[in-house]
Amino acid sequence: MNLQGKTALVTGASRGIGRAIALELAQAGLERLIIVARTRSHLEELSQEITYRNADIEVVILPLDLTQAIEVNTAIAKTWRDYGPIHLLVNCAGVAHQRPFLQARLPDVYQEISLNLIGLYTMTRCVARRMVSQGEGTIVNVSSLMGKVAAPTMSTYSATKFAILGFSDALRGELAPHNIRVVTLLPTLTDTDMIREFQKFRWVRALTPQRVAKTFIHGLQRDRNEILVGWQSHVAVWCQRFAPWLLNRILVFAMPQLA
Repeated sequence: MNLQGKTALVTGASRGIGRAIALELAQAGLERLIIVARTRSHLEELSQEITYRNADIEVVILPLDLTQAIEVNTAIAKTWRDYGPIHLLVNCAGVAHQRPFLQARLPDVYQEISLNLIGLYTMTRCVARRMVSQGEGTIVNVSSLMGKVAAPTMSTYSATKFAILGFSDALRGELAPHNIRVVTLLPTLTDTDMIREFQKFRWVRALTPQRVAKTFIHGLQRDRNEILVGWQSHVAVWCQRFAPWLLNRILVFAMPQLA
């Protein structure tokens, strides 16, 4: 994808991978970058950093709770009217809770499903319908290695990330006739504030958000439909395909022992 002169929208832009992707996109030749998150002050800080690095880009702040469908629909309609078409949508907003399934708390389960899956669906539907009208666009859904390899103690999170892959695969076929690409980004464990209180899996080395963002930009420019980040992701996917019994044993052994 050629990003020169285009407009991109990034959800979950105030922290972690979303923030790193927003910063990388701002250096890739965009004309306009729309950053979405719940907290305005965090978006304002990011906007200042982006414009400090690149004064030529226009940054639009969009404080939004993606679980509120009416608010999302209204905000996207107004943004499209005021700033013109969006060429690239990056769905990065998400939340994760680590807890054994038998100890899972329903409020946490609902939060993961409503944001990771329903929030992504809502934003994608709002933008995709308008991309169809303009006859072009790229939609990137950020899943995870846990969307390929289910992780013990992360059952609901894994379920939402598996669902994102299925949703993206279906959408890719439906939107291709309208000249709209659908891409999935699958990072392995990434060192963000969301997971810093988690008990880590043995042998898993966390990536930096900056590494994920750079790999994403590289894969996007090469027009890849699926972007795996980190050698551990490639090994795990290969092992799942050719030796699933071995992968299952590794996952059980590597699983953190939660109280």
